[in-house]
Amino acid sequence: MTETLQLLGRARAAAAAIATANTKTKDLALNNVAGALCRASAEILRANAADVEQAQGHISDTMIDRLTLTPARIAGMAEGLRQVAALPDPVGVCYERIERPNGLLIEKLAVPLGVIGIIYESRPNVTSDAAALCVKSGNACVLRVGKEAWRSAHAIVSALREGLSMVGLPEDAVVLVEDTSRESANEMMRAVGYIDLLIPRGGAGLIRACVDNAIVPCIQTGTGVCHIYVDAAANLEMALDIIENAKTSRPSVCNAAETCLVHAAVAEAFLPRLRERLIAKRQQDGLVPVELRTDAAANACIGGTPADENDFAVEHLDYILGVKVVSGVQEAMAHIQRFGTGHSECIVTEDEKTAALFVSCVDCAAVYVNASTRFTDGGEFGLGCEMGISTQKLHARGPMGLKELTSYKYVIHGTGQIR
Repeated sequence: MTETLQLLGRARAAAAAIATANTKTKDLALNNVAGALCRASAEILRANAADVEQAQGHISDTMIDRLTLTPARIAGMAEGLRQVAALPDPVGVCYERIERPNGLLIEKLAVPLGVIGIIYESRPNVTSDAAALCVKSGNACVLRVGKEAWRSAHAIVSALREGLSMVGLPEDAVVLVEDTSRESANEMMRAVGYIDLLIPRGGAGLIRACVDNAIVPCIQTGTGVCHIYVDAAANLEMALDIIENAKTSRPSVCNAAETCLVHAAVAEAFLPRLRERLIAKRQQDGLVPVELRTDAAANACIGGTPADENDFAVEHLDYILGVKVVSGVQEAMAHIQRFGTGHSECIVTEDEKTAALFVSCVDCAAVYVNASTRFTDGGEFGLGCEMGISTQKLHARGPMGLKELTSYKYVIHGTGQIR
């Protein structure tokens, strides 16, 4: 048996204890974990500095930003743990209660999934977010991080396990896979009997590999080719604010905007202002300017880098924005249907009928009217933190919080009934 399978076996053995832990114990564990994380801050920062140093020159600057931890980010991770502790416990919730004519009482109760595997790349904060959600929802957690963030994740997991042991919960309810080779990821994808749900968090390649190759249940998450459509009836100043936020506040995340679609009726008025806001003003303020990759109509208006089809199909995760002029909402929706990934889409308009049409017809996890796509996030949705953004429809869609990490079972109470 390989080292990875042995680790999965330990997590499976710990699953029963975490599944049956009461709410008070789980909440105390999470608060203890938050304290342990803060106490280990210096050690975590040293490990992270080594990860960042090794990654320099091998990944982009925006990905370096995702990898980098600071005292403020560690404090934010600890606060996320406390917020999850404060949320209602999803385990044991009765979704439905049915009383049958024969006297049977049937209850549909929320229960933990069991063992959840998470394969992720260079975001150390995912380590604590995933563990927090798993513990609160009564699941054991198997973490497999990319080699770029392994030292950081190892230091974080050590603190997490310390917090669990303080309340008598098994440390193996949270385990980190030591092997960062592709084989360990493949083993997790094939780990029938060990893993009840596999969640990939990362780039399109990782997600596709899991969806194509996993024989355990797998959630498709993350890839976000997100669009903002500026309608003819848009408040253009609002549109500029929304686009700047959605593109530049953190371009390396999946809810960042990748394409701006502009109604032809406002293109001449809007596009020069967009160029001014995203390029000239940002340069003036000492910020990274956004490269605009423009279709023929937008290029004729403001220049930019001429775009090909691939520029509208790719998740840039960088200071790059595709810009296309469209004839109206129908063409915008057709473009989104073709190039979107089912993540987050936005319309900026003052026309309620156009907004309603967009909301009804655009098929994705989160549809926005006059707000930045950057809000597609478990914390922003009031879910505490999140396990990932599901872009599929079964069994979860959108930000995955506590409820999405449970299943249900029917419990039937009788008085001797026979059929």
